[in-house]
Amino acid sequence: MGILLRLPLMVILAGIGGAAMILPGLYAHAMDSHKIGSIFLGCAGLFVLLAAILGLATAEEPEGPRARSVLLTMLGTMLLLPAMLAVPFAISLPDTGFFNAWWEMISCLTTTGASLYAADLLPAPLHLWRAVVGWLGGLFMLVAAIALLAPLRVGGFEILSSPYGRSERFERLPRSAEGVPVITHLSTPAFQTELVDPVHRVMRAARAVFPPYAGLTLLMWTILLMLGENGLVALTRAMGTLSTSGISPVGGPAGQGSGIAGEAVIFLFLVPALSRRFWPGGGELNTSESWIGDPELRMAAGVVLLVSSMLFLRHFAGAIGVSPAGAKGVLDTLDSAASAAWGGIFNGLSYLTTTGWNSVEWQGARNWSGLSSPGLMLAGLALMGGGVATTAGGVKLLRVYALARHSERELEKIVHPNSVGGGGLMARRLRREGAYLAFIFFMLFASSIAVTVMLISLQRIEFDSATILSIAALTNTGPLAGAIPLTPSFQGSAGMAGAPWEGWAGLPALTKAVLAAAMVVGRVETLAILALFSPEYWRR
Repeated sequence: MGILLRLPLMVILAGIGGAAMILPGLYAHAMDSHKIGSIFLGCAGLFVLLAAILGLATAEEPEGPRARSVLLTMLGTMLLLPAMLAVPFAISLPDTGFFNAWWEMISCLTTTGASLYAADLLPAPLHLWRAVVGWLGGLFMLVAAIALLAPLRVGGFEILSSPYGRSERFERLPRSAEGVPVITHLSTPAFQTELVDPVHRVMRAARAVFPPYAGLTLLMWTILLMLGENGLVALTRAMGTLSTSGISPVGGPAGQGSGIAGEAVIFLFLVPALSRRFWPGGGELNTSESWIGDPELRMAAGVVLLVSSMLFLRHFAGAIGVSPAGAKGVLDTLDSAASAAWGGIFNGLSYLTTTGWNSVEWQGARNWSGLSSPGLMLAGLALMGGGVATTAGGVKLLRVYALARHSERELEKIVHPNSVGGGGLMARRLRREGAYLAFIFFMLFASSIAVTVMLISLQRIEFDSATILSIAALTNTGPLAGAIPLTPSFQGSAGMAGAPWEGWAGLPALTKAVLAAAMVVGRVETLAILALFSPEYWRR
């Protein structure tokens, strides 16, 4: 362990990525796909050896200012590491090209889950490799959130951080004339401890996060197997649920093999993507003593129930219009009504956590009412996103909650100008500085969508398709493009296994590059990337 702490973080991640290639390699040999198995095992040995050589070459180098390279390391992980992960994928599919394989790995590592390939045309070991990369991407984000982003006060931690640079619970607030400097990140010279090094923080956070992350994945895999799901499908469903990547080796709804019981299991294991409270670390994000009062969980419950109720009423009204017996005929089909309600609840949580799986009853609900898929509503859920410092993407629930509380307080002041808001320290923080920073992030996110739509539209892509593809990339919700009917593009190809009719594979290379950059921006967050342009960030 001592030598690992002296290595650059990128070298450690490259070694882990190389070692992860062993799993699909062994699975391919077990499935008699010996050519693919040899490719993965050969690449695993090659990249582990290269990582070891780089580790030996850099272990004795002076450390230097590694704390200031945190955000660059995250960007490098999302952009350069997929190039290594794409090598066995590209060799296994010779006609797809390295660029498409690199794009596929970026989609997996950022937990977007968008795919250029048809599920039934891609070999099973490659499906497993996509799921493993997505699972590792989710683990990396859970670790990086508290080890890399929290010290920089970005990634959602800025909402509840103290503007005074000290604890307001146990120390007297400084007077404004004193001008106490605000310590913004651990690269400040005042922190001359081992915690200034990002590798130490990542290792400590990984030791805390990995056991529950892997344990929940194993538990969900076991439960899905008991419910009759196929082994590979159950494993990828478990990985795709905990990482919110939505990666699956089969098309169609989430419970097509295990039924409603399997969807209930998936629904339960999606809940940890709503709040950091369910994962180790991130205690500074807790605004209440119990999970019942957690603002993110309460916001998520309210949104899911509201959206599912609206969807149910919409389906119910549509069913009255198409039923020969009118309302009486609808009341006679309570089973269809219950199925429609479950489909709305499951899809609501699935898209809120940016996983993007559809319920087995979703199509039945649409057939029951005779209405098409409410795509804008699903896109709105993906935009809102899940919890801060979780595997979910989007704007994040805590930011939405801060803006809602600020709006509520402003309306209250219109009616009672001299009223006192109250609510305690954290409530005031959310309504004031938190809402201000949340609004800044929301505007940056909206600007990112506008820029991405503009760049995609330059390639003669229809505006509605460009908008949905941009939202799907920036919110890391790849299956969103499949849930909403889009006009397919046939300006590009991903080989014989490609699926241009699903919205991604037929895009031209430049559009794919723009969407890949949007996935990285959505995963790392615009505010964190803008921090790279801050002079204070680079100041010694």
